[in-house]
Amino acid sequence: MTAITQNLPWFVKDLGVSIVGQKCYTSIVENLDFGDIECLKYSISKGLGLGIVVGGSIMKVPQLLLIVNARSARGLSLTAYVLETLSYAITLAYSYRNDFPFSTYGENLFLTLQNVLITLLIVHYNPPKALAARSPVQRAVLSVQAMLAFAVALVVLPSSTIALFQLATLPLSLFSKVPQIRQNQRAQSTGQLSAFAVISQVGGCLARLFTTATEVGDPIVSAGFALALVLNVVLGAQMWLYWGKDEKEEAEMSQLGVVDEKKAHWAPPTHQVEVVVPPASPGGRASPRPSTRRWARKVD
Repeated sequence: MTAITQNLPWFVKDLGVSIVGQKCYTSIVENLDFGDIECLKYSISKGLGLGIVVGGSIMKVPQLLLIVNARSARGLSLTAYVLETLSYAITLAYSYRNDFPFSTYGENLFLTLQNVLITLLIVHYNPPKALAARSPVQRAVLSVQAMLAFAVALVVLPSSTIALFQLATLPLSLFSKVPQIRQNQRAQSTGQLSAFAVISQVGGCLARLFTTATEVGDPIVSAGFALALVLNVVLGAQMWLYWGKDEKEEAEMSQLGVVDEKKAHWAPPTHQVEVVVPPASPGGRASPRPSTRRWARKVD
């Protein structure tokens, strides 16, 4: 096998070296030395990191499609998404300022952009009371202005302040998930929440704990991923508990709607009384006896 791995095309070798470095590429790929634990862990971490970055670029797409197709953001907490977006953006700025490898934080760039779109859709379809009286264009402009102001702040603020913001991502992660968890619990439903997004976040947090410990070793970042993992597991458990409940309720409401429609068009039956008079007697006079008169009720 080493005869093959040591003679791979140049573009494969260059790609491998750019990802894991010359030393680990030679050890793991060319020499197939899987006993080199340090390089093996590093290579696995790099592979997971790149996979998470690629997965993060599409992680929220199913959630976006759910909202757009349903033309509703029912069941999604605006507060949760605003706080989650802030957390992603702060982690992105903190990691970039500290020159961490892109494979350890790259998904935060894509998740921030996708969360911005989801937040704008929530404001559009289910605006908060403070913005409900404004037009959709005004709501969008105000939301974009607030997001741009925060983005500029992350760019111009000193690294020491960004480090303090990174500490704040711990409570932000907590408060970003708690409103969504409470809303799910209150409604006994997860609404338009995407199962794919929740499951992907659980897997991503697990992988990020490994990559952060292997390549970065920053306890603040690790603590943030650990807390996010716990909260995403809770959301996953709610998805499992309430799975299919929305469809069941819609079916029941549909059946009730049919009954109500029938009731709405129902009118009390008209009652007609038909008097049956016996034939006249041979003498040409009807029988005077009332007992021979029959009453019948006809219901139309």
